[in-house]
Amino acid sequence: MIIDVDSLEIVFGSGKETLKVLDIPHWSVEEGDQVAIFGPSGSGKSTFLHALAGLLPISRGRLTVCGHSLEGMSEHKKDRFRAQYIGFIYQDFNLLQGYTAIENVLIGMTFSPRKSDLQEAGHLLGEVGLSHRLKYYPSQMSFGEQQRVAVARALANRPKLLLADEPTASLHPVNKEDVLRLLLDICNKHNCTLVLVTHEREVISLFGKTVTFLELNRAYQDQMESRV
Repeated sequence: MIIDVDSLEIVFGSGKETLKVLDIPHWSVEEGDQVAIFGPSGSGKSTFLHALAGLLPISRGRLTVCGHSLEGMSEHKKDRFRAQYIGFIYQDFNLLQGYTAIENVLIGMTFSPRKSDLQEAGHLLGEVGLSHRLKYYPSQMSFGEQQRVAVARALANRPKLLLADEPTASLHPVNKEDVLRLLLDICNKHNCTLVLVTHEREVISLFGKTVTFLELNRAYQDQMESRV
């Protein structure tokens, strides 16, 4: 298993002022899977991805990712864990505006145990169709091109698990399917497991494995029931 979740809870706040955001009894993902999680904004999808990446502390339960137990892991060890195993694609691309496309990918390599490799960075950008944009800054590229740079950067450390947070939300409808098919194909090529979250139904139609976050997250179920 690449991901194994057991009785996972994340609670924000303390004392009487608490909010349970995640309550996931069990969920698992096998190596090589490509999984889309569908749910509305505010349901906790992004929180779940951040937990899988070790970016948020776990309140209760067990979370094993790429063979490592994240509960109780120190922040230093989490940094090393992410650098070695995790690639992350953000909704807003999260590119460094003062750096070119190839420099953004090289920066992604600096967090990896491997050495930065200019040739490999160029090769990754070529794989996402941007060999002609290596020295372009994000402001000189379309949103679709910026997302492709973000994909290349997320793969720079050769991750075992790629986490994508609403990767098409900022894209024009014409570009969405192209970016998604690129993402699926490149994960196959690099033997990288993919977990993507989205609120767009048209996105999940491209995935063989999907899950509705309402079914997965009991905390969101409880929130919905309390509003009725």
